[in-house]
Amino acid sequence: MSKRVDPALLLTLLITTGLIVGGISLLSRLSPGLIPGSAGQSNSAGDSRWESTRGSTQLTILGDTFSGYSTFRHSTFQDALKETGLTLNYEDEFDQAARAERLNQGEADLIVTTLDQFLQQQPQGQIVGLIDRTVGADAVVLNTKQYPNLKSLLDLNQLVQQARSQGKRLGIAFAGDTPSEYLSLVLDTKFEAFNLSDFEVIRVADASEAWELMQAPAGSSEVDVAIAVIWEPYVTQARQQGYTVVLSSQDAPGAIVDVLVASDRLIQSQPGLLSELLEAYYRRIDANVRDSAQLQAQIAEDGGLSSTDAVSVLQGIEFFTATESQAWFNDGTLERRIGSTAAVLALAGRLDQVPENSTALFSSEFITRAATNTQTLIELVRADNPELAERLAGRESAVRVATALENSQIQTAPDIGNLEVKGDVGFGVGSAQLTATGQQTLNQLAQEIQEFNTQTVAVRVIGHTSQTGAASLNQTLSQRRAQVVVDYLRNRGVQNNIVAEGKGFSQPLPGVAPTDARNQRTEIRLVRVN
Repeated sequence: MSKRVDPALLLTLLITTGLIVGGISLLSRLSPGLIPGSAGQSNSAGDSRWESTRGSTQLTILGDTFSGYSTFRHSTFQDALKETGLTLNYEDEFDQAARAERLNQGEADLIVTTLDQFLQQQPQGQIVGLIDRTVGADAVVLNTKQYPNLKSLLDLNQLVQQARSQGKRLGIAFAGDTPSEYLSLVLDTKFEAFNLSDFEVIRVADASEAWELMQAPAGSSEVDVAIAVIWEPYVTQARQQGYTVVLSSQDAPGAIVDVLVASDRLIQSQPGLLSELLEAYYRRIDANVRDSAQLQAQIAEDGGLSSTDAVSVLQGIEFFTATESQAWFNDGTLERRIGSTAAVLALAGRLDQVPENSTALFSSEFITRAATNTQTLIELVRADNPELAERLAGRESAVRVATALENSQIQTAPDIGNLEVKGDVGFGVGSAQLTATGQQTLNQLAQEIQEFNTQTVAVRVIGHTSQTGAASLNQTLSQRRAQVVVDYLRNRGVQNNIVAEGKGFSQPLPGVAPTDARNQRTEIRLVRVN
């Protein structure tokens, strides 16, 4: 005999059950420790890597001893993280390939690394935060003390040939798989007088070793080091001792960027943890922006540095705030930096191809809360301290418009070197009219010049002709052509100080007949100013 269920009774039972379940759910969110097993649950039920008890969730991050990463290691930041229920385990992993592989294998949740290494190692993760960019902390130093005539990249060819005639090879020393090596690749791919293949490459573990090799007396080893790529505080020491700092990350302020990479596994399983981590991290960065002495003390303590050396290190690093990081993510800046860095790596044979979809390599999702906090702080301090507001927004660190210089100041400035002209800056026969090919070449050059700091790097555009016709006519033609190039580059957005110089046929190429058409050329020479 079947029983009929009273509809009213059934409805009452359903409502009561729903209220009980909803109440438990609400209680577990408001008081996560009250209901056993309800707190810190992963989005992935089978994921046991992270502890499930609120207050003991641990993330592992891999990096190295670079001062730019010191916040992640610092006790004050670590304590602040614990208040949010997170513990960060920072481990040194100096091998970049191993660092990426350990992330892939689930031995780590995050890594800090440079943008070029991220592109080379291709870890299974995305960039979720920007840490810093170096603005002088890394530099290419010439051994002027041993080779007094070596003062720019233009002097390298003669020195290399001289060494070859004596059956020797000159050396270049840098720490492998670090920003130092990447900076050497920038020189190799962008400057015509610098070729890594001309040198005996000496890879060392640390910049201190490269610095020691440069200071070694001539003939004390099999290879004399003519160039070292080092970082602070050794850059300052080299400059003080009379060595030539020919190019630094201050001159190319976007070349070396440090990033925070989260594993795909963490992103998919614990997105909330990432937002909490980034919120706490950038809150600490905001505090350091307000009080640079605090950051200086942190760097000194972290690296065991004197206060003087800590100042040198700090002056060479610009830390991203959350709002500036978000801007880079969203306005195309990071995408352009990825493209430029990948191009250098591809030209150097370190990358098979430039990524087709670079936006898939990063996500701005997890920085939103941190950026909102910083923006709120900016609005609070703007009226009383507009300078601090600009620093928090990251605008103070942006490359400013160059201070106008006289032509004579640019023409007498110390040389850095000639950019490699990839193509032909062509003109019509006997005219100053650019050809279509010439315009394409200059379009590429304009992009490359814009990579350099407008405040420290100026440009000399030097026009040459072959020895055909009267000297005065050739001088006038070369000057007109150089000026056309200057005007074209300015129209393409180049803001560096730039000057046109015509040399006529007074400076033919070595070993080339004066009448040879190869003498008709345009040099794009970078020089150091300010």
